[in-house]
Amino acid sequence: MSKNKSTQLFHEYYEEWINLYKVNAIRTITLNKYYMSLKWIIKLAPNLRLCDLTRRSYQELINNYALEHEKQTTKDFHHQIKGAILDAMDEGLIEQNPTRKIIIKGKQPAEKKPKFLNEYELQQLVKQLNLDSEINWDWYILLVAKTGLRFAEALALTPKDFDFTKQLLNINKTWNYRSTTGGFQPTKNSSSVRKIQIDWQLAMQFSKMINSTPVDKPIFVNQRIFNSTVNKRLEVLCKNANIPIITVHGLRHTHASLLLFAGVSIASVAQRLGHANITTTQSTYLHIIQELQTQDNEKIMFQMSKLL
Repeated sequence: MSKNKSTQLFHEYYEEWINLYKVNAIRTITLNKYYMSLKWIIKLAPNLRLCDLTRRSYQELINNYALEHEKQTTKDFHHQIKGAILDAMDEGLIEQNPTRKIIIKGKQPAEKKPKFLNEYELQQLVKQLNLDSEINWDWYILLVAKTGLRFAEALALTPKDFDFTKQLLNINKTWNYRSTTGGFQPTKNSSSVRKIQIDWQLAMQFSKMINSTPVDKPIFVNQRIFNSTVNKRLEVLCKNANIPIITVHGLRHTHASLLLFAGVSIASVAQRLGHANITTTQSTYLHIIQELQTQDNEKIMFQMSKLL
């Protein structure tokens, strides 16, 4: 074992590890999460050396982080730094795995806001939309509600992405709204590149509004966009409709939940949302799936009772 290297401060090793393995390999938004974890390591364990990493010292680090974060956030922090620690073990800088059998704790979760609307509530929201003859944020809200697109995916839509003949939307890029200059960037993952069927009414409405827009220009972007701008508009609409206040991402959840309750398969919903695998869809909408399973059990018992 290299004595000099093993006595290196853990946060210094972790920063080197991020720069070596993560920079230019993952999306900027994900990379920033690793750098945020680095800041917390510097804050909570500024003098912790690699050779001092034991189950006890690592558990203390996790416990201290958990004092100010919820359990899921603490779990994410653990997974982000665990990769670097396992690599340090492979390099012979740490003798035993300090992350083994770690207990994840966390603050009591804050009261959760509604994540999605039911069908009636969505109908009340749609009634409040100002859908005039020109593109506005209300059209954006309707589009997301009907497609389940991610915030940045919908922002990146250009006239070229609409196939009005086949009633399809081609999702192949996102809009970098976090940057001051904006610009197109890749989708979240390869599974996010997909074609989404849209209804004929939505297709006709958009074909009229965007026929004079340059084919490669984003139809919703003419200045810097902030997530809060759309969410504030959505909040006003929800209040006017007297329904729970949700976010734009909540519209995506609403879209998925309505499809599941309508009997659309999990595989089809996963593909429409651009999830990397069905497991993501199952874990995100577990409560809905469990409710549907209860309904299925009632149907099964009814069918079986008719055999007597």
